[in-house]
Amino acid sequence: MIPEIEPEPAGDGTPFSELTTMRVGGPAERVLVAHATDELVAYAQGLWDTDEPWMLLGGGSNTVMNDAGFPGTVLLVRTTGISPVEDDALPEGRIRLRVQAGHDWDHLVATCVENGWSGVEALSGIPGLAGAAPVQNIGAYGQELSDVLHSIEFLDRERGHARRIPADALGLAYRDSAIKQGLEGVVLSIDIVLGVGETSPGRHADAAPEVLSEPIAYGQLANALGVELGDRVPIRDLRDSVLRLRASKGMVLDAEDRDSWSCGSFFTNPIVSERFARDLPENAPKFPQPVPEPEDAVTTFAELEAGLPVRVPEPTPERMVKLSAAWLIDQAGVRRGFRLPGSGAAISSKHTLAITNQGGATADDVAELARFVVQRVQQEFGVILVPEPNLYGIEL
Repeated sequence: MIPEIEPEPAGDGTPFSELTTMRVGGPAERVLVAHATDELVAYAQGLWDTDEPWMLLGGGSNTVMNDAGFPGTVLLVRTTGISPVEDDALPEGRIRLRVQAGHDWDHLVATCVENGWSGVEALSGIPGLAGAAPVQNIGAYGQELSDVLHSIEFLDRERGHARRIPADALGLAYRDSAIKQGLEGVVLSIDIVLGVGETSPGRHADAAPEVLSEPIAYGQLANALGVELGDRVPIRDLRDSVLRLRASKGMVLDAEDRDSWSCGSFFTNPIVSERFARDLPENAPKFPQPVPEPEDAVTTFAELEAGLPVRVPEPTPERMVKLSAAWLIDQAGVRRGFRLPGSGAAISSKHTLAITNQGGATADDVAELARFVVQRVQQEFGVILVPEPNLYGIEL
């Protein structure tokens, strides 16, 4: 049985400092709360029919609002629920789940681990709601949502109705998607496909079999578990290890830990050309990115006889590498715990990639520190860091 989650109350004039994990930002002029999908659809369609500004907000873990607040309506998504979906096309040993957009992401992961469904266990501890996951294509410790996403139910503004969009039509990439790039609408639910019940013997002769995780694909996680890349471990062990790793970096929400008063990683890891990366220090972490296979250029005899030009193969795409934003920040001289004089915002004392609210920070404090970090990294390495969270009324 999957427990229900109580929706959070909100009211007009609620400050974003109470609606976001960064805990900064001025008030919302009006707040609507959708507890059911029908409400979410009705509210969104009604707001589209007006000229007033409005915004959709989930868990607030990826949002930084300016200190003046938002002069319009904030629609809070609080629809919850997880249910299996019958799908005869699935191979044996797989299960398809439908998750409502307002469902807490880590509650979903915990539920999957408890039931022995593998595929999202490395995404433990990520704050936010399920409906936001495909927008960013969330990922951590070698897993990404795109690995398991089947489809989404999407209220499409242009079409005026809800439709199901398969995952391969969403343009999912590193912290990116067609939704993030401008596909306008509201995610109502997501469908994911997970593994079911592949087990190993328990640790002791009389112990029950243990459900295994997906193969481990991240070095730090493998080291923490004392195994090799590609190994599989009991799924609960993997979740516990991820939660410990995230907590050690202030990446698990904790009211008592101000290093977790943040929006997680403030900057994405830059992706640059292999040629550019050669000029960086030799010890700079560099992760080669997959190179897409060029499509065959075929010209038929009929096309030649018709006088059409011969198709020329596309040039091979330039090789790209992903850099570590945390390493760049640290090597640019911005250390853990750094803060500008008089500011309530600081670099996390546990992890240089997070900007945190150490108590009483304003959105201006956060923005000023973010600008400083961007400038230092650009001056030192010629790399321009890109913020990961959505910034409203804030320029870097």
